[in-house]
Amino acid sequence: MTRVLQSGRREPLSGQIRSVVVFLHGYGANGADLLGLADPLAEHMPDTLFIAPDAPESCLGAPMGYQWFPIPWIDGSSQEDSEAGMANAIDDLNAFLDGVMVDEDILPEQLLLFGFSQGTMMALHVAPRRDDAIAGLVAFSGRLLDPEALPEETTVRMPILLVHGDQDDVVPPQSLPQAAQALQNADFSDVYAHIMKGTGHGIAPDGLSVALAFMRDRLGYL
Repeated sequence: MTRVLQSGRREPLSGQIRSVVVFLHGYGANGADLLGLADPLAEHMPDTLFIAPDAPESCLGAPMGYQWFPIPWIDGSSQEDSEAGMANAIDDLNAFLDGVMVDEDILPEQLLLFGFSQGTMMALHVAPRRDDAIAGLVAFSGRLLDPEALPEETTVRMPILLVHGDQDDVVPPQSLPQAAQALQNADFSDVYAHIMKGTGHGIAPDGLSVALAFMRDRLGYL
């Protein structure tokens, strides 16, 4: 049984919803953590609705935050707990995205995912395995889980932008080239990358600018 994800939203400045960006936050954070990015983005994407759900589980290591799945080396959970949590979260996220498309009356090509850290891990796992390709995927500071399974399990392909700080001490910077290689091995032809110089585990202005250009292109603003 899937869990209903609670989400915040920022309505499009134009008053018309022609596309939707869904933010997927990192471990121990919440939807509001990324929804603030809608402020600098909205004026350049006036027909876009921004939605940011909370992950389905409360986070043991951050009482006010949420997690998509447990992380054993952080919270002491077992590998089995982590895998089961992710499997449940995949169902939850797929149900949430299906609901967004119905509720907002949009097609898959009008939907874009923007992930950070654990949210990126979810996005990179879920989007290629859905029935229909979404417009694109922005993947900040995360990594591709189970890369060996991707070629066989991929059902749809979409443009993907990978962004990572070169000083990230939470998710190693080499996760970006590893993800890019795995995506190319799975025949993803539109994979882009940007390294944020001097940036740790976060979103720097240059990375957000690159993401904005990517999103505007994928959602028909250019």
